[in-house]
Amino acid sequence: MPDVHFACQLQYWRLYLLSLVLGIGGCFQFGIQASVVASSAVHIQSFVNYTWMVRYNTPVHKSTNQLIWSFFVAVLSLGCWAGAVHSGSLPVTYGRKKALLFNNVVAIIAALLMVFSRTAKSFEMILLGRFLCGYNNGLGLSVHLMYLGESSPKKLRGFLTLTSSIFIGLGKVVGQIIGIKEIMGTDEMWPYLLGVSGIPAILQFVMLLFFPEAPRYLYIDKGDTERCKKALQWLWQEDNLKMELDDMQLERERSQGEKAKTVKDLLTSRCVRWQLLTLAIPCAGIQFCGINALCFYAFDIFRESGVPEDKMHYLAIGIGATELIAITLCSFLIDRVGRKKLLGYGYLLMGITMCVLTVMLSFKDLNSWIPYVNIALIFCVICIYGLGPSGVSMVLCADLFLQVWRPSAYVVCGTISWLCMFVVGMLFGYIVDGLGQFCFLIFVAYSLGSGAFIIYFVPETKGKTMVEIMEDFNKLNYKNRTGDIKNTDVGLETKF
Repeated sequence: MPDVHFACQLQYWRLYLLSLVLGIGGCFQFGIQASVVASSAVHIQSFVNYTWMVRYNTPVHKSTNQLIWSFFVAVLSLGCWAGAVHSGSLPVTYGRKKALLFNNVVAIIAALLMVFSRTAKSFEMILLGRFLCGYNNGLGLSVHLMYLGESSPKKLRGFLTLTSSIFIGLGKVVGQIIGIKEIMGTDEMWPYLLGVSGIPAILQFVMLLFFPEAPRYLYIDKGDTERCKKALQWLWQEDNLKMELDDMQLERERSQGEKAKTVKDLLTSRCVRWQLLTLAIPCAGIQFCGINALCFYAFDIFRESGVPEDKMHYLAIGIGATELIAITLCSFLIDRVGRKKLLGYGYLLMGITMCVLTVMLSFKDLNSWIPYVNIALIFCVICIYGLGPSGVSMVLCADLFLQVWRPSAYVVCGTISWLCMFVVGMLFGYIVDGLGQFCFLIFVAYSLGSGAFIIYFVPETKGKTMVEIMEDFNKLNYKNRTGDIKNTDVGLETKF
């Protein structure tokens, strides 16, 4: 039996290779860009001051320099939002594959702008490059999930779509490693550090040419049965595709040939109300659960624990590696344990652990060993985050929505996530100044509330077809209106 199971898994090796090719796009790129900017911060600020001197014969004022630096950090999330907005139209009009090919061209242009910014003596080129990198991240992440979810069998859908989180974690670790002063974190190498994302963009562009378009997109959106069968046979190396094609046919019949729904349709339709709520809370929760804020505050905790300044970067690599290992473990658990338990209990445990961390931070001066407990608690939160919320939230869009709703769902998902990231990034410094360690109580409340909502309301989606998941959610969307459910065909799902 184990040999048979291994052989069955091995037949999908081309699908695993597709996940690798898709992963080095927006997901890996986001991880890289999220981490390398911290390593090059001192050099970029010095470069801004130098170009200001060249132009105006005076050093840049400290407040102006801080404002410019804030834009350097925040412009990435704005670019991500712009990319997420276009993820609802480009993949529908031109297909998932062509959208990613175009996206790689954007990443290559962004890399060239940042590499040559020092030669041109223009920090504005870095700002534009960071915005385009964000666009690449936002579009690439959404289309990656869309493409992979529409190419995977239901038994592997959770595992494969979760690889997006693995590549984000891998990108963070790689960015942190190459950003140390022994490699590229120097005054001579920082432009190349910022532009390193051009390399995976070139790799993905070339390798993606050898892969087919997403099968569900070909069948449901384009009505091209033959190309869909060829794509499935090539990816899955399987001839008996009747069950999968029947599932696609049922979904296509229920959509009644309608075009992809708009964001307005998604926001106003009763038939996807609970799917939208389920999507919105974890997406916002990825930012409001406090994980990015915790990483920001971690350096203060390291400092209070007596960690030397020049060693903190290596502890940051440890945090990134812990997250990556936890997400990888989650990928093996998600199709066994289920989405609901990992996500719901993950948020609850994060909230409880951060509550303990807040209390321990209040007593950090009572004993010399308490700061080290705080470091351990940070690693615990990161581990819980990787095992649950980080990975599972990436799977939800592929699970919750039928084909006609999915592109708009990715737009809403990306908009919530990236704008929340922008808000947290801009305001967290002021919140820390005002509340100190008690700022984590905001994130505690959100994590506990999100966990309770998911455990109490959200149906499990593990091992179910898209239509079965939709029927589960209809019990919530049309609660106390059973007559509507019985009379509802997918016309109801697509016509509100």
